[in-house]
Amino acid sequence: MANHKSSKKRIVVTAKKNAVNNARRSMVKTATKKVLVAVESGDQVAAATALRNAEGRIMKSAGKVMPKKRAARKVSRLTKRVAKMA
Repeated sequence: MANHKSSKKRIVVTAKKNAVNNARRSMVKTATKKVLVAVESGDQVAAATALRNAEGRIMKSAGKVMPKKRAARKVSRLTKRVAKMA
């Protein structure tokens, strides 16, 4: 257990950041799954809407939860799958 005041503060701050990052990561996964489910069902309108939502969430998390290039790659792959439906 931490003894110094600054160490105790770091524990609290780290716990808060961890919770925020887990929530962000979860939102990205959920949004991605919604796009993939829409693509599998063959619903173009739902897939396009889900893609727009997922892209925003992924790019918001870029640089925070995941590297920017990984975020761009995820968006690119999802966009390709939705475009292939047309």
